[in-house]
Amino acid sequence: MEKTLLWEAFVSLTTTEIREFGKFVRSPFFNARQQQILLFDYLDACRRAGRLPTDAEAAGVLNKTEGGLKTRQANSALLALLEKYLAYQEKFQDEGRAKIRLAAAYRKRNLSKHFNITLREARESREAQPWRHADYFHDLNLVEWERYQFDTLTRRTEVLNLQATSDLMDTAFIARKLRLACLATAHQTVFKAEYRIGLLDAVLSHAASENLLDTPAVGLYYYCYQFQTDLPRAEQHFERFKTILATHAGEFPPEELRTLYLLAINFGIKKINQSAEGWLRATLDLYQGALARNLLLENGQISRFAFNNIIAIALKVGELDWVERFILEHKNLLERQWREATASLGLARVAYARRDFKTALLNLQRSDYKDLINNLTAKTLQLKIFYETEAFDLLENHLKGMKNYIRRHTSIGYHRTNYGLIVAYTQQMMALDFRKKEAVEALRVSISGEEILTEKEWLLEMLG
Repeated sequence: MEKTLLWEAFVSLTTTEIREFGKFVRSPFFNARQQQILLFDYLDACRRAGRLPTDAEAAGVLNKTEGGLKTRQANSALLALLEKYLAYQEKFQDEGRAKIRLAAAYRKRNLSKHFNITLREARESREAQPWRHADYFHDLNLVEWERYQFDTLTRRTEVLNLQATSDLMDTAFIARKLRLACLATAHQTVFKAEYRIGLLDAVLSHAASENLLDTPAVGLYYYCYQFQTDLPRAEQHFERFKTILATHAGEFPPEELRTLYLLAINFGIKKINQSAEGWLRATLDLYQGALARNLLLENGQISRFAFNNIIAIALKVGELDWVERFILEHKNLLERQWREATASLGLARVAYARRDFKTALLNLQRSDYKDLINNLTAKTLQLKIFYETEAFDLLENHLKGMKNYIRRHTSIGYHRTNYGLIVAYTQQMMALDFRKKEAVEALRVSISGEEILTEKEWLLEMLG
């Protein structure tokens, strides 16, 4: 029984939801059968005791009453009640939308006074909330539509609110369409897929020509789509996007705001990886804004990948004091298994940037880098310190060990190529006679021509 749809759904409920669902099951309005109550009580007891239900026990419980249902039938009946409860909860958890539905009920009964009061309350509830996203315009459109249907019964010869209804519908539709276009375009960069977003050209043209770009719910996604697709002017669109986001972030619910930030951050990282100028500071600003609003947390934790990205970008921007505070203040938000390694590596990178090689090496020795990429990053940092301090005997042995480590890990693709080149070019620099300008220049040209080489800048700097 533990693999039934009923049990899987049942154990997903919170303690509060279990209590409310119990009242729901016991309400004669929703349930007239004793068997569903008995089965609910049995499952609740199993859940609280931390044990799995069995068909035999459930059958014994159900057979306590005459005419009891078979276990499978009872499961289906209680699942139907649970689904009704969940639908009821979803439908009525938003009081404003519930008011709109209530206004419709009053309209159908020709209760004009009740209708007007309820519709006014529905509008006020929408205006009182801080969000000005697509759903806000959609809900106001529903309010206006109810008003139109009511007024057609009593004011047929007067001007009606069809223009307001149409404008609100357009704004909601355009905001949602552009959001979908942004998500589809972003997904196409990481997964080979083709999406046809109907009416997109017309939507983009209408948004620009009808001054809808001043509406944040439209403008943000418009400029987001443009910086993803209009690459020659991407930085211009990106800056406009950032300005609107900084000014109107409080007008979007956290989930949607997180999506907006991540769309922009991921594009910024893409441009940084392409060595495009001007994107480091812009991307760090977005990361800092997302951190300030706790938008990078998932289940109360920050991923080590985002953590490392923030460190890398902040170091390149030169925000050494800020990034050190970031590491110390946020390390406890990392997953426990990666916490010490990720934090110590980050502190080592900060120390290296300050030319404090002793502290950098101490931090590198503080953790066991089980994550393969963290391990390679740590080894590369050691490589750079040994080279810059002219500890060539240590470096020679380190390069041999690093080369063997890379050779053993055959499934890391891009990273295997990248770190293999770092080792190879460092070995070439160690063997290079820097008095021979032609040889130095040949190596410089070779390094500059590599498409995959994250330490290209450092290697060229070491060549002088």
